Amino acid sequence: MKLLSWNVRGLGRMEKRSKVKKLLKERSVDMVLFQETKKLEFSEEDVRSVWVRAKMEFMVVDAEASAGGLLCIWDPDVFQVKECCSNRRLILLSNFNEIRQIGERRGCSRRDRGMNEFNEFIDKCEVSELPLLGRRITWCNSFVGEKWSKIDRVLVDPKWLEVFKLKLWGLPRLVSDHCPLLMMEDERDWGPKPFRVLNAWFLHKNLRRFWESKWEEATVVGWVGFILAQKLKFLKNGLKS
Repeated sequence: MKLLSWNVRGLGRMEKRSKVKKLLKERSVDMVLFQETKKLEFSEEDVRSVWVRAKMEFMVVDAEASAGGLLCIWDPDVFQVKECCSNRRLILLSNFNEIRQIGERRGCSRRDRGMNEFNEFIDKCEVSELPLLGRRITWCNSFVGEKWSKIDRVLVDPKWLEVFKLKLWGLPRLVSDHCPLLMMEDERDWGPKPFRVLNAWFLHKNLRRFWESKWEEATVVGWVGFILAQKLKFLKNGLKS
């Protein structure tokens, strides 16, 4: 079972939906929950443009004036939904744009009241937060990276933890300033395999020339951390080939 939650910051452009679909295919996602689709109306064809599998059920909350918007898609062979409800801000469960403790935000304004209300909501609902693996933050302002916070998380009924051995992974930011969250049940999956460097490479006479050429070939646009990550990925693929 794999569930992906993502504040995608817009699903209007076909090019972006194609990238989203590629990620869902690579990760074999069974259910996806999108926030901030910023799309006034979703047709079944629009939904299928981001979904990989043949079988599909979905629920959508349209954006208002290109703001907000929610979309939940699932494979009915994996999840059987008996009842559902929605309004402008929720599908089944309310959305908060808040942190739980001060250490989860840096460079952003402090809002103790919202944080306290969020923690009270979690306590009243008696849900448990899954620990995030792979990264500490889930949002960062795209250009300068001076502001960051952990405002994306997955809360589950404690009974799930008794039945399923769940892990929550923070994936790299791609087409949004929020990273996707992948919840999965698979004890054998420890995330991306580490890339190992061989000391013998540094003795090769052409290593520096190869490194510089690959670095210049990788043309990437975005915030500084994203550019660095993509350039290193491009270099890694070059070394593998």
